[in-house]
Amino acid sequence: MSEIIILFLGAISAGLLGSLTGLGGGVIIIPLLTLGFGVPMHYAIGASLISVIGTSSGAAVAFVKEGFTNMRIGMFLEIATTAGAIVGALVSGMLNPNTIGIIFASILLLTVILNLKGKPDHQEPVIKGSLEEKLKLYGTFPDKGVLKNYSARNTVPGFLMMMFAGAMSGLLGIGSGALKVLAMDNMMKLPFKVSTTTSNFMIGVTAVASALIYFQRGEIVPVIVAPVLIGVVVGSFIGSKTLMVSKTKKLKVFFAIVITILSVYMMYNGINKSFR
Repeated sequence: MSEIIILFLGAISAGLLGSLTGLGGGVIIIPLLTLGFGVPMHYAIGASLISVIGTSSGAAVAFVKEGFTNMRIGMFLEIATTAGAIVGALVSGMLNPNTIGIIFASILLLTVILNLKGKPDHQEPVIKGSLEEKLKLYGTFPDKGVLKNYSARNTVPGFLMMMFAGAMSGLLGIGSGALKVLAMDNMMKLPFKVSTTTSNFMIGVTAVASALIYFQRGEIVPVIVAPVLIGVVVGSFIGSKTLMVSKTKKLKVFFAIVITILSVYMMYNGINKSFR
C-alpha cells in the first residue's frame, strides 16, 4: 500500500512537470518506476505512455480554453509525430533496456543544452505568400490581457524534427514533449507558451499511437498504470493553472535543472546495466 501511495505522489509531480514544460511526465515516471521500484524498462515505458495521455487530457482543456494552444499547428504536426511514434514503438521492442536508458538520458541532455541557449520569446509576423500563410500556421495568444499575433517559420525542418520527436516518444515513452517544444520554440519560432501548450495538446495523440503497440505486446500492466495515471491527471491539472500566472524564464530554468539531474542519473544506471 505504501508503494502505491509513493508512486501516486511521484505521478502527481510528473504530471505537474509535464504540464508546465510540455514534457508529458515520462521524464519522472520512467526513472521512478525503473530505479525506484525495479519495474522492467518496457513496462515502465508502457505506463509512462498512458500517463502521457493523462497529462495531455488534463492540461490541454485548460490551455485551449485560455487561448494559448494553436490547434491547427498541432494537428498539422501530429501527422509527423504519429508516424514517428509507431516506428519508435516497434524499434523499442528490439532494443536492450540499458540501451534504451542510455538513449533516454542522451536525448534529455540534448534538450537541456539546446534549451539553455539564449533566445527571444518569438512573435514573428505572417509573411505574405509563405508556406506558413498558405497552411494558416499562425494565430494569437493572450499576454497580460492583450492578444499578440505570431506566425510559424521553417515549417519543413520543423515537420521533420517532429517525426524524430514522435520516434523518441514511441521508443522512450516520454511523450517527446521536450523535443516538440524545442522544435516549435527554436526552429519554428513560436512563442514559448504557445509551443508548450500546443505540445501538451499533441502528446496525447502521439502516445496513443505507440501505446497500442505496447498494449499488444502485453507491456501495459494495470496495477502499475492505474496509480500513475490518476496521479498524473491530478498533477497536470495543477500545472495547467500554474502556467497561466508563471514567467517563461522561470519555466526554462526549472526545466533545465530537473532534466539535467534525471538524465545524468539515468545515464549512470544505463552504463552500469541497472535496468531490466
